[in-house]
Amino acid sequence: MMKCTSCNAGELVPSFIDGLFRAHTCSNCQGNWILIEDYVAWKERNPEFTFDDNVNYEVEDTKKAILCPVTGTIMRKFRLTASNTYRIDYSAGVGGVWLDSGEWELLKEEGLAGSLNAVLTSHWQKNIRTISTKDNFYEIYLDKFGQETYEKVKELRTWLEKQPNKADLRAYLLAEDPYSAEK
Repeated sequence: MMKCTSCNAGELVPSFIDGLFRAHTCSNCQGNWILIEDYVAWKERNPEFTFDDNVNYEVEDTKKAILCPVTGTIMRKFRLTASNTYRIDYSAGVGGVWLDSGEWELLKEEGLAGSLNAVLTSHWQKNIRTISTKDNFYEIYLDKFGQETYEKVKELRTWLEKQPNKADLRAYLLAEDPYSAEK
């Protein structure tokens, strides 16, 4: 029997997530250890399955590093989306995922329960970082310019991008005095 490496108090008991695919659930904290191969095999057998995203739950996201219950090595944390801060833990050596109590329900609510294996890809994680960076810049510009000015300058930028001579227009706009030979 494996010990839970999240709460260090419970045993990981064989179970099924929503009665669908194999997992091991902690007898104490109710977290779930899932092997991605079990999840993918179930998905391949049930390609039309859809998850109900109308769920009630409380997530207890573990912020500390968690050790893989099989290898004892530190698992990587993967963000689910750019809009929330929750992270799931992944052991690449074993292909196992640790879901804290409530995280499976969060995946369903976010529409990601059918994409658990995709969340673990570098492409997915890079996309989240890109979106987060754009959101951060949006907030910085909005704070710096104010809503009305920011909307106007975005509109001007969109218009400028469509112009065939946009480089000359930018030079004109950036020149201290566009009618002088001086720089």
